[in-house]
Amino acid sequence: MPVYFATELEGVATFWRIYRRDGVTLGFTSHDRDLTFEGIRHRAAPGMQPSAIRLSDDLSADSAEVEGALSHNAISQRDLSAGLFDAAQIQIGAVNWETLEHDVLYSGHLGQVEFQRGNFTAELKSAKSLLEQDLVPRTSPTCRAEFCGPQCKLPASKFSSIAVITAIDHATNTISVAGIDPALFIDGQVRFLDGSQCGLVFGIIQATESEMVLDRPIDAGMAAGMPAILRQGCDHTLATCSARFGNTVNFRGEPFLPGNDLVARYAVPK
Repeated sequence: MPVYFATELEGVATFWRIYRRDGVTLGFTSHDRDLTFEGIRHRAAPGMQPSAIRLSDDLSADSAEVEGALSHNAISQRDLSAGLFDAAQIQIGAVNWETLEHDVLYSGHLGQVEFQRGNFTAELKSAKSLLEQDLVPRTSPTCRAEFCGPQCKLPASKFSSIAVITAIDHATNTISVAGIDPALFIDGQVRFLDGSQCGLVFGIIQATESEMVLDRPIDAGMAAGMPAILRQGCDHTLATCSARFGNTVNFRGEPFLPGNDLVARYAVPK
């Protein structure tokens, strides 16, 4: 392992890599020229700097941030808003720009991204963030299981279909698909199979007689005629689970459990 900052003058720069879920890999360095190593071209981005990286050997979460101006054409606010960087894997390290010896100092995934006056700040989360998840189930009147997930046990293939997007309205952020009932896809999802947002999963939050409203912005480059996989949705109520899916045996909820307001209730004559 190379030793850094052992002398007063060294050619050390920082680098970071972004591995997006759609297969795109981006590399950047604080050096004033591009550096290529491990088959990845790290573009010069001296305006983007990682903050101090804190690593620990206990169970407390490691922390790091990257901030800078949205001036590099490889990262745009439009792509970030469209979800292209959601849950992207991150690596940050140090590299000797003369010998290209390097080490990864931090690895994790991209968390919350904030914009302020044209600049962005990206929170980076390490693998220790998985320890913050609450594994103890809480009672709820609706089902806690993911639709077609391991606890739901319904096959996703039964409620999924490949269709062609017949229309996209960027003003209302809606899509249209012929031959389906949009009401069945409320709380469902759509995954485009082509275009600039290929592979990304969009939630369907609302539907009309002919259109479905998505939960994140549709990229301007997306157009009608693209194929997509649509999966029906579930409102996670016992009535829907029983009448529509016949899956009451796997319902993960307590619709008849008295709530916290039980002590404040009063008797009502029948």
